[in-house]
Amino acid sequence: MSDHIIICDDEAEIREMLAEYLVKRGFEVQMAGNAVELRTLLEANKTDLILLDINMPGEDGLSVLRSLQGPDRPFVIMLTAVGDVVDRIVGLEMGADDYLGKPVDLRELASRIKAVLRRREVAAAPQPPRERFRFGKTLLDLDAAKLLDEDGAELPLTSMEFNLLKLFARNKGRVLNRDQILEGAHDRSWDPFDRSIDIRISRIRKKIEVNPQNPEVIRTVRGVGYIYDPD
Repeated sequence: MSDHIIICDDEAEIREMLAEYLVKRGFEVQMAGNAVELRTLLEANKTDLILLDINMPGEDGLSVLRSLQGPDRPFVIMLTAVGDVVDRIVGLEMGADDYLGKPVDLRELASRIKAVLRRREVAAAPQPPRERFRFGKTLLDLDAAKLLDEDGAELPLTSMEFNLLKLFARNKGRVLNRDQILEGAHDRSWDPFDRSIDIRISRIRKKIEVNPQNPEVIRTVRGVGYIYDPD
């Protein structure tokens, strides 16, 4: 199905030139000479994009743009005189998706229309769920690399502590020995006398456990290692 575009410009010659070019490139095009005609077309059609001239007699393009605010409004590319820098800035701040100076370069126009319409595909694409894991009284947000308390405030974490929590989160319910922990979170070979992991896990427990002296989230498996078992 072709994308539907409305060209709103008070100059008939410009409207017709743009419409002819865009129709040849597969777009469905309608034309409006002023704000009243534009609103009539918008009420009758599902529109994907509006080419909107700023300097129209009567209600100008900026006023029309202001009235189009809302999550379901069509994309808007403003058409401005080459020297109208202030109008361009105001239009973009009011929510215009792009602008083009007159006289319009037709190839640039087609490229900009396609670029703006691609934003629709990005917005519609399903976003992957955030990776969040409950650690006792805290929440680990892997995407943001943050540990949050019950009120949503960020708790301080060293990079090593974050790596350890991420490793446990990715291995929920699995017993990890010191060799696996050092390799996965510390990136160095195992030393049987290395107690740094135990020290760091003790510090983590003080942040995540209700009772660090009797840990229930990251538990010690005697003689083996540790397990993250939030359930």
